[in-house]
Amino acid sequence: MPELSPGRTEPDLAAALRLELRDDRGETRRLQDFRGRNLVLYFYPMDDTPGCTVEGKEFRELHEEFAALDTVVIGASTDSVERHRAFSEKHAFPFILLSDPDGRLAAALGVLNGRCAARSTFVFDHDLHLRRTFHEVTPRGHAAQVLHFVRTLVESHRMLGG
Repeated sequence: MPELSPGRTEPDLAAALRLELRDDRGETRRLQDFRGRNLVLYFYPMDDTPGCTVEGKEFRELHEEFAALDTVVIGASTDSVERHRAFSEKHAFPFILLSDPDGRLAAALGVLNGRCAARSTFVFDHDLHLRRTFHEVTPRGHAAQVLHFVRTLVESHRMLGG
């Protein structure tokens, strides 16, 4: 699948927003349910591996700053609900981890790499328009990079009277 372009409506993206997936608590979630808030969806390859743990901890440390910008952070991988629950509890993640065991969401967004999701992040605005994609992410420092972009997005929205 070609890379999704920020600001465009893509059929696969619209379908991805409607997919029902379970989170680390076993609750069914759809990305479209987060309309009305900014959304950061970050994909990572596997729970409790070094890079994924660094990335998750950095999003955890910046969680309040994202929340202050009316932004929801969601992690996603092809791991099971049970693995997500253990990973989240071990590291006290305050955000949702979505289980995408068959890779439907990762495939719809063009980041399925074999059986795992490639480390990538998607930033959506309040209307769930895709505003930025990050591919080939380096875990250390990535959450701060995303936070900087979200601040810019929120500020430009305010300047436009939103």
